[in-house]
Amino acid sequence: MKIKTSVYTALCAGALGMLLAACGGGGDKTPEVPAPEVRQTSLGTVTGRNDAASNGTYAWKGIPYAQPPVAALRWKAPQAPASWTGSRDATRFGNACLQNGRLYGPGSNNRYDTTIGTTLGTPVGHEDCLTLNVWRPANDTTGLPVIVFVHGGSNITGYTADPLYDGAALARSANAVVVTMNYRLGVLGFLNLPPLKTGLDALEDSGNFALLDIVQALKFVQQNMGSFGGNKDNVTLMGHSAGATNIWALMASPSAAGLFHKIVPLSGGISLASNLPANTIPSLTPATTAQGNGLLAGLVIAAGLATDDAGVQAWLATQSTAQVAAFLRAQSGNEVLRTVLARTLGGSGPIPDGTVLPLDPIAAFSAGHYNKVPVLAGTTLEEGKLFPGFLPLLGAAFPPGFTVNDAQLFTLLHDFNPDAPTTLTEGDILNPAYVPSTTPGTGWTALTGVLTNASFTVGRDNVLNALRTQQSDIWYYRFDWAQNPAPWNTVYGAAHGFDLPFVFGNFGPSLLANAIGSGANRPGREALAGHMMASLASFARTGNPNHTALGTTWPAWPGQLHFNGSLTQAQISTAP
Repeated sequence: MKIKTSVYTALCAGALGMLLAACGGGGDKTPEVPAPEVRQTSLGTVTGRNDAASNGTYAWKGIPYAQPPVAALRWKAPQAPASWTGSRDATRFGNACLQNGRLYGPGSNNRYDTTIGTTLGTPVGHEDCLTLNVWRPANDTTGLPVIVFVHGGSNITGYTADPLYDGAALARSANAVVVTMNYRLGVLGFLNLPPLKTGLDALEDSGNFALLDIVQALKFVQQNMGSFGGNKDNVTLMGHSAGATNIWALMASPSAAGLFHKIVPLSGGISLASNLPANTIPSLTPATTAQGNGLLAGLVIAAGLATDDAGVQAWLATQSTAQVAAFLRAQSGNEVLRTVLARTLGGSGPIPDGTVLPLDPIAAFSAGHYNKVPVLAGTTLEEGKLFPGFLPLLGAAFPPGFTVNDAQLFTLLHDFNPDAPTTLTEGDILNPAYVPSTTPGTGWTALTGVLTNASFTVGRDNVLNALRTQQSDIWYYRFDWAQNPAPWNTVYGAAHGFDLPFVFGNFGPSLLANAIGSGANRPGREALAGHMMASLASFARTGNPNHTALGTTWPAWPGQLHFNGSLTQAQISTAP
């Protein structure tokens, strides 16, 4: 059928007008595209940092994943945070969680600086601290694997603003979204105390508040990682030291089912003493040994309500459970921490309560009752060298390993110039009983090797062998690199945590940076870091850490891959 020219022209003009209007034509401005550092979360808009020019990433810091656990919410399960209007500034890290200052803590400024050395043993951080941070490559790729990292620190110290945990290099190298989180520490994170149990919520009554914090953060990841270009169905949960113990706990926990799809526990275990040979050091203690009663007694005495433990019991007899709980929540956080120190209640960690965490996680693994996901575990060759105070655990004849205190050690590490001549020797740091460090049987290296075995190796074998009865997709690495500048090559070598700069690609500034990096070893350590980040990237993508650049095939457990290197190159080998 023919259409008259005038009608055809009018129709085309109308269609063109509608097309232009739909496309913003007709004089309308093109809709403004949000800047790449602006993202929409389930709680509201966040504006982070566009670091594309400096490090090739976009970053968002200090995003709340739960309400502040303060006042009535102290020793409660984390609650979903309130939403906000407008755009939230996400360019600065959130507060470190409240903790007594230690070498690997935040100091008074929530960052790595000299105040760390002057706040040892005093409260730092805040209870309002449940925030997380996100890094992603500065591109528009979507569906990226997500790596969620849980820091270590004996579950009593640590903070995500530590530059060691900056996620930029890893996000860029692995082409992944990297997430780090703060979680409650010490008795604020783990506390088994009857007056705090209401009987209304079995999860909350577990006392595992820190584990529930991590679960809450993982829920945030599930709800929001798509906004940052991540794949919520491909989440790798990674933790170091106490962080590794915590993520092992979540692997055993029904509370974390479906929230992660791979796990990377580094230098941490989940064994009870009953799972291990005699004269070894477990990662977990039974719920009956939790420290709640000691904390309560110390706070009652500090408040002037009793003068001794007998008086505490008399006072408790006059109080209802609700009154005792209200008393505990009314105490300042600093007073809680002072009581922890006064009563030497320093230990902390997951409580095998039977609900959040099975009474015996190793038994749960052996029975197949756990969140079954691929595993990439790792330890270092000389874990025990970071724990000089543990040597007396070998017997009364063994003094602590260092003659310097923590404040002196901080200064030595902070001020050390790895590229300048030094007169500092291992004898300036190590107890004379352990010098020379290479003395067979009695030297520092030999005796800390006993600690490494008792604290880490037996626990590694215990958990990985239990899992091996249920799954085959288990890989393990040992980090052997010890090309540190002297004297740290013998004082620390391949100590606990010295693989983390290689995993994250961060060689400074941090407390351990000067004990690791130098101009002389830069080619070798950067090559090794490249292999380690590539292995993590492969595992995060596929559940298998093998990649062609390794130059060898990484065997499944009980096979091992050893990461080592010289001053100039990486050296990677396997062991049966």
